Amino acid sequence: MNQERLMQVLLAPQISEKATFVAEKNEQVIFRVASDATKPEIKAAVELLFKVEVESVQTANVKGKVKRFKGATGRRKGWKKAYVCLKSGQEINFVEGGNA
Repeated sequence: MNQERLMQVLLAPQISEKATFVAEKNEQVIFRVASDATKPEIKAAVELLFKVEVESVQTANVKGKVKRFKGATGRRKGWKKAYVCLKSGQEINFVEGGNA
């Protein structure tokens, strides 16, 4: 796969209460990814950037919320997130800025 493309697939780690609960329980990490990213691209990007082995990838499309401002309705942009399951013994630590 094209290395430039892989660098643009992962947008940011999803840091939330649910994400930390999932990370501790299932050895999974949640990322915000490009909306046209595929599972093999996400797997290759995580393995390239963090030097870990990925077991599987699950994706979910998050719909944007409907918001109102001064009577006019608008919609936030939708986005895609990926649940990346790491092989046992593998870990990504974002606090230290890389592989632990």
